[in-house]
Amino acid sequence: MNLEFTGADAAFRDEVRAFLDENLTPELKEAGSLTTSVFTDKEWNLKWQKILHKKGWVAPHWPVEYGGTGWNDMQKYIWASECARYGTPNLSPMGLRMCAPVLMKYGTQEQKDFYLPRMLAGEDYWCQGYSEPGSGSDLASLQLKAVSDGDDYVLNGSKIWTTHAHFANRMFCLVRTDASGKPQQGITFILLEMDTPGIKVEPIITLAGEHEVNQVFFDNVRVPKANRVGEENDGWTVAKYLLEFERGGAFAAGLGVGIEKVRAMANTERADTGERLIDEPAFRAKLIDAEIAVKAMEVTEHRVMAEIARTGNPGPASSMLKTRGTEMTQAIDELAIESLAYYAHVEQMPARTPGSNVEPVGPAYGLTAMPRYLNNRAASIYGGSNEIQRGIMAKLVLGL
Repeated sequence: MNLEFTGADAAFRDEVRAFLDENLTPELKEAGSLTTSVFTDKEWNLKWQKILHKKGWVAPHWPVEYGGTGWNDMQKYIWASECARYGTPNLSPMGLRMCAPVLMKYGTQEQKDFYLPRMLAGEDYWCQGYSEPGSGSDLASLQLKAVSDGDDYVLNGSKIWTTHAHFANRMFCLVRTDASGKPQQGITFILLEMDTPGIKVEPIITLAGEHEVNQVFFDNVRVPKANRVGEENDGWTVAKYLLEFERGGAFAAGLGVGIEKVRAMANTERADTGERLIDEPAFRAKLIDAEIAVKAMEVTEHRVMAEIARTGNPGPASSMLKTRGTEMTQAIDELAIESLAYYAHVEQMPARTPGSNVEPVGPAYGLTAMPRYLNNRAASIYGGSNEIQRGIMAKLVLGL
């Protein structure tokens, strides 16, 4: 695959940069730079989404007929790379990147006509109801019960680690509609409104001190059967398709920016010997190894994007990207912590709140290093743990 920029690619990159220069306000840039996980807070990612929606650039990965951009793979990569370099707020992937492809493939025409335009415009904010207290990586063991009652399902049980459930007005959810056969055969995929009577959202505070995830309780919650996506008891098929999009995605652009930030830190911070950290041979070797791995990741992503363009979904390659991308993210986080030394260990929630005038302790570029490190420890677990992903690759790629 040719990874060199053509004249058209360079012109598109210039167009993207001009757009970002004009539309990424200092407030949005600050919110993006202070994001410590996959998710920027709702206030900021929706402000950025509305700007992108006006331009028609919200959903580069959507087909044109549903409101996508029509960009080729290189243009999508350029867009992701430039957004990472500029530090834009992250759009929530729950609707745009995860639920939307499911609706395009399995949804009814009525569901597509209603939900997809609202996803593009940011009129709905989605969360994911997959994991449960006893069902994480072994997702097929989920127990949230959905009992048929006329035109509704009645839900009882709970979901956990539900990111941004406290912001969301809608959830896509896996429920147990049949417990008589194999676990995978009794699961159904449904859509529900978060203000439905009987739903209660309880916060879970992370190690980074942030309220990002929640436990959601369902007490006799009625959901219309018209909100089912796909056939009853065939939700496992739908769920596996969605997980391909959750696990995949572009890591290399963000990883490259992370490397650049660590290199900048190492050019400033000092080793125990008094020399610049970048001049310390052991640290420099680790940084170079990481840079090589990121470049390999970039090439792999281009290859996978070409396969998606040809077949419509990433298949088992999504497991490979998820595994390697999350582990590289963690490795770069560790280099950042090593670069900052004791400054990385200061908890500074007030100073890293967008709009704050609290002076940071130590260099400002170190404000998010520890929260990112703590939040990203979970990256190799959510979306299917990396150990599970290696099993998938062994079976589907190697035939073991």
